[in-house]
Amino acid sequence: MSSFHYIVATFMLLAVRALAEDSLGGQVVLTNDETTVQKSKLHKVQEELKEAEIIPTVIDDFLPPFLLDAEWSSSDYATLGNTLKVKELQHEPHITLSEVSESSASLCGSKMIYIVTMTDPDAPSRDNPKWSEFCHFIASGLTLSTSADEACSRVQFADLQEIVPYKPPGPPPKTGKHRYVFLAFAPINGTTDPLHVSKPEDRQHWGAGKEGYGVRDWAKANGLKPVAANFIYAMNKKQ
Repeated sequence: MSSFHYIVATFMLLAVRALAEDSLGGQVVLTNDETTVQKSKLHKVQEELKEAEIIPTVIDDFLPPFLLDAEWSSSDYATLGNTLKVKELQHEPHITLSEVSESSASLCGSKMIYIVTMTDPDAPSRDNPKWSEFCHFIASGLTLSTSADEACSRVQFADLQEIVPYKPPGPPPKTGKHRYVFLAFAPINGTTDPLHVSKPEDRQHWGAGKEGYGVRDWAKANGLKPVAANFIYAMNKKQ
């Protein structure tokens, strides 16, 4: 393409974009490239879950419609497999779900009750998971974010109804890194009625009372499907 034709093509593209902005009151419709970038965030979650063998060890393969953020402080938060210090994880984290594209099932105005869980498939160690899975947290409830600039694209779990109270990670000495997996669930049937999910009898083997059973089995028994995920690593400093 000659320089002249390149300049003409660029001018036409800018003109079309300007017309689109004007016709939509200043709003810009996402281009295919921009939408692809947003959707890639969801595929990134799926890929990292597979890389860490959370899929299929902990949960069946799925492409999440939402992103999940777990934050203990401004400097301690889950980023799909980062390692955090146990001492920074002692209080219950803030959990947030967010949309990344218009193709996501809308969170805005949703009255659906969501469930958030945290499970450890590496108890007491990844090489010897005889206590697996170990349940660290189950809670339900969701309220809309009050931030106007987020345009209802993010919702934060607040005033949670604890089903199993938060138990901070406490990996034993000399057991290496543990995976601590957050999963958010929605009812398979789409109901907005209050959920009455079962409380595991014990934190160990919490899916069905047998080694290797956990969140996947518990979710299926309660009619729940996964909609978001994140995870961290943590280890005892005495190795």
